[in-house]
Amino acid sequence: MVTSPSRSLRAGPPLRRHGAPPIFLLSLFLLWTGSVFAAHSKHEPPYALIFGTVWGPDSRPVYGVKVRIRRESDKKARWEVSSDHNGEFAQRVPVGKEDYVVWADLKGVASAAGKPLHAEEVKVHIDNDERADIGVHLTE
Repeated sequence: MVTSPSRSLRAGPPLRRHGAPPIFLLSLFLLWTGSVFAAHSKHEPPYALIFGTVWGPDSRPVYGVKVRIRRESDKKARWEVSSDHNGEFAQRVPVGKEDYVVWADLKGVASAAGKPLHAEEVKVHIDNDERADIGVHLTE
């Protein structure tokens, strides 16, 4: 009988796991956390936030409605956003005492029954760097 030399797992060098050495992973982690902290340490100017939800006639959130925002003193919209799949939208505005008007642009939008939709303007008052939550309600 011919035997081939065999090697016991215990007799050889210790088995290495595949993958990166722990020192390399640790240095990558430290490099990443340093870049994250550096990104957060950059000074970002303050802002206020107008956050809202577009509600349909059936009291459900509506996707894809254009929402326009303007200062009360202006005649034209300065910002335009669209509602997401939850009917929500958000727009950053400058800090400071200001009144804003928010409305839904309903050109080409109709109810499921084919009736035209209407929405009233919503007035928002901002004093400082704050968040104002509003609802834009659509009616038939």
